[in-house]
Amino acid sequence: MNEKDLEEQENSEEREIDPDEGSETSGSNTTRNAIIAIVMLVLIAIAVFYFVRSRSAANTAAADKEEVIVSVKVAKAEKDSISTENTAIGTVAPAEQTTLSASISAQIKQMRLLKNIFVQKGEILAVLATQDFTAQRAEAAAALDEARLNLETLQKVTIPQTSAQTEKDLSDAKATADNARSVAERRKVLYAKGGISLKELESSQLVLKNAENNLRLVQKNVKLNAGAVNPNARAIAENKIKQAENKIRTIDTQAGLAQVRAPITGVVTDQFQFEGDFASQGAKLLTISDIGEVIVKANFADTVVANLRTGDLVTVSPPSTPDEKMSGQITLISRSTDPQNRTVEIWAKFANGRGVLRAGDAVQFIASSKPATEAVVIPISALQLGASNADGGTVMVVGEDSIAHEKKVKVGIRSSDKYQIISGLNGGETVVIEGNYALPDGTKVEIAKDEETDK
Repeated sequence: MNEKDLEEQENSEEREIDPDEGSETSGSNTTRNAIIAIVMLVLIAIAVFYFVRSRSAANTAAADKEEVIVSVKVAKAEKDSISTENTAIGTVAPAEQTTLSASISAQIKQMRLLKNIFVQKGEILAVLATQDFTAQRAEAAAALDEARLNLETLQKVTIPQTSAQTEKDLSDAKATADNARSVAERRKVLYAKGGISLKELESSQLVLKNAENNLRLVQKNVKLNAGAVNPNARAIAENKIKQAENKIRTIDTQAGLAQVRAPITGVVTDQFQFEGDFASQGAKLLTISDIGEVIVKANFADTVVANLRTGDLVTVSPPSTPDEKMSGQITLISRSTDPQNRTVEIWAKFANGRGVLRAGDAVQFIASSKPATEAVVIPISALQLGASNADGGTVMVVGEDSIAHEKKVKVGIRSSDKYQIISGLNGGETVVIEGNYALPDGTKVEIAKDEETDK
């Protein structure tokens, strides 16, 4: 008998022994089988649910992948001028500055607090005490009156009196000479007739000679008085008047210096003395700076300066408004080099009507050199460089099909906001400037609208 027959015999014997027990065992097996079937159905349902869900997710992902569109911002690769930018820190200085000093030694009678005050040319800024000049002027005025009186006396009394005296002396000398000549002539006739002696004749001739000599002397005195003595006396008197007048003018000038006026229009940047102080002659009072036009001074390496020229464009940003750019031109390039740091000082002039640049400010000084015209330029954000000093990189160019393609380009001149592209672009291409980081080649894109344009 085989094993199968033995097993069937045992089972039949078990069924024959207890019919009730067999019935109970059969019911239990049926319940168990039902439970197992339900569990299996549940498991199958769960498996089917997850399978359907995974397939749906995969289909959705595939559909999404096919329809991915990246929003980007773009700009045009344009042809424009671009220059090499050389940057340094510059210092602002006023284009015109003056320091006022006391021209006389005196106490400051009036001077308000003037620092940081805007003043106009010719405005009185300080007044010095002038009591000493008042007394000196009175003395000089008295000397002037005396000199004028002396001249008047000379012209109206002394010179006429001298002239009258010389005229009298001349008249007397002529009369004496004529009388002596007559006597000599008569005695000459008498001597010829034997009426007088030779001694008497010689005596009359001697008197005549003395009278003629005296006449000549008087005539010379008349000429001398008329040609030299009187004019010289008048000139001396007139010079005394001029000296007195000059002294008065000098005192008035010095008294005028007691009023300290602004020689230029500008802002008082320093005040060294104040009302009530004693100002010595030559002592500093105020410093006035004209900041309507300023000079910015910066030091560049001598190798950089070799490429700069007078008239090159310079831009600076005021510390108070860093986003604002002010343009000027190089006005001076020093002819000497600092031997310690090998730098050269450069000056640039800027209009500063609004006063945004203050004396002493430190500003970023950007000098442009080697300008290139009709160059293909793109915004800095459009270029992805392999390294900061690399001369090549990549640009994402958007075609008419709105698909971004990667372009390798070579960089030329670099400025603060754009790059020159010397190969890889021809100009006119649409390049991605925002959203281009890690953007795969061949990605479909849509151009985002500028919010400011929309507004």
